[in-house]
Amino acid sequence: MNVTFLDQDSDLPKVLDLLIQLRPQFTPETLLHQIKKQRESGYQLVYVESEGNILGVAGFVEGEKLSWGKYIYVDDLVVDESSRSQGVGTLLINWFKKRCKKEGFNQLHLDSGVQRYKAHRFYQREKFRISSHHFVTKSFK
Repeated sequence: MNVTFLDQDSDLPKVLDLLIQLRPQFTPETLLHQIKKQRESGYQLVYVESEGNILGVAGFVEGEKLSWGKYIYVDDLVVDESSRSQGVGTLLINWFKKRCKKEGFNQLHLDSGVQRYKAHRFYQREKFRISSHHFVTKSFK
């Protein structure tokens, strides 16, 4: 298994079903539109494939902030339900850690919904720590 950049918009459909496992509020069409929109602002995707099956996908941005320095923020990370506990998530996290080291990023960040207990155990095993509370309020439309 290897981590591969998803470079071409024409390759996006092969990761949509897996991303919808994480983001079920989208349809394939609305998700495709949103990903293309976010890619204009630096959103990138990587995926893990084996024997023609997409096992895991991660969407991320790279940036720099006063509070974090140079960082990678993982917006979306999902491993197919049938492929969990087989090293796919660890492969993706290790890929990000290696990228941080190679490219001089100070930190690797992600948020996880408070109800995602299994994901939290996984992140803690991967040496992430809970460093803050993330606050949100309703939109102002």
